[in-house]
Amino acid sequence: MRFSLRRSSAFGLAIFLSAIVCSAQSEKRDIKIGFSIENVKGERWQTDLYEFRQRAQELGASVITRDAKGDDEVQLRQVKELLDAGIDALVFLPHDTNKAAPIVAAAHAKNVPVVSYDRLASAPVDLYVGFDLFSVGILQARSLVEQAPRGNYLLLGGSPLDGNSKIVRAGQMKILQPFIDRRAIKIVADIWVPEWSGTQAYLLVSDKLQRLDVPLTAIVASNDSIAGGAIQALDDQKLSGKVFVSGQDADLAGVERLFDGTQLMTVYKPVGKEARTAAEAAVRLARHQEVEGTSVRNGDRTTKAILLPPVAVTAQNAKDTVFKDGFQKPEVVKQGLPKEKWAEFEK
Repeated sequence: MRFSLRRSSAFGLAIFLSAIVCSAQSEKRDIKIGFSIENVKGERWQTDLYEFRQRAQELGASVITRDAKGDDEVQLRQVKELLDAGIDALVFLPHDTNKAAPIVAAAHAKNVPVVSYDRLASAPVDLYVGFDLFSVGILQARSLVEQAPRGNYLLLGGSPLDGNSKIVRAGQMKILQPFIDRRAIKIVADIWVPEWSGTQAYLLVSDKLQRLDVPLTAIVASNDSIAGGAIQALDDQKLSGKVFVSGQDADLAGVERLFDGTQLMTVYKPVGKEARTAAEAAVRLARHQEVEGTSVRNGDRTTKAILLPPVAVTAQNAKDTVFKDGFQKPEVVKQGLPKEKWAEFEK
């Protein structure tokens, strides 16, 4: 009997040690992350891809990327290819957030966790990593009303297919509504720009300006691309620099416009931190580890989320924000400015 107990104990110990070894091997085995971006066209997405890949590799994971070029069907097909390639976690930036459910369903059918990146898919994803977009809208509108608490405002929202557009607009209206209610601010137009296109913004704002019979005070532009299109339209009417314009993304052209006086502000979202955070979360999910976060409403469900804080940027604090972080380089911004602006820029 004593011998039997010893054999049983030894057998149990062997199983325990084997489990530890298997766990360690699971920790050490290569992790494969799929990163699907709806369209890498645009300045910022190159930064996201680079930072994501770098951080994932530091954590021992390899990354396979796909560019859907703005096509929902292509994105679904590419994600299925990633799943067939044996990825352990999927990170994706959806094109149309309302058409993302098949992507999530395909991943979950293969027990692959899904991270919705930068845009919250209208589907039961395992995690959302992005910025506090409601606060983005608040920062934009607050900056404008501080300069112009009265006047005629034009609302210029992002793509109607992007759920982020509506969240940013909700933040804007949180600030604007009290001014509207007491008739200090009048909304003369509410325009949504397909695909966040600067060209479309130019055409839409040009058309509105030609038919507008009151002086325009401000344009609540939801990102720098459409702000650029709007400012070009203003320039055609010799109104550039006379109308306050907001933005978002702190892209190079947007930051240049802060210093040439045609754009009041932009919102800086440290996308390098966002990408690195997403990579860390994806690796943890691939290893079946817990990821800490808050929660956000997502239709009739709640979704676990990691929300990063945005930063309002003007010509006055660019040195302490986008330049300090290396997101934009002062010498590059300077070269994009008229020489008569250089002295002011260097202050």
